Amino acid sequence: MAIASRNYRTLYDVQQLLKEFNVFVYVGKRLYDIELMAIELDNLYQSGVVDNSTYTKAKIVLRKEHREEQTRIKKGKLY
Repeated sequence: MAIASRNYRTLYDVQQLLKEFNVFVYVGKRLYDIELMAIELDNLYQSGVVDNSTYTKAKIVLRKEHREEQTRIKKGKLY
């Protein structure tokens, strides 16, 4: 069962993708949540349930969010 490729633009979109596979991530720190989502996405891709296009789009979103979160942490900004 492969999920058809859609547009993934936000972290929420990636969360909804993971939710389709009953993967719910909440560690308590946003940076760690993003890292764990990336690991779970890798596992889904390696299992063959997520196609290459979906994987690539979601992975780009996660990398962007991770980079932005690291910048926020360095600047000491909270939400």
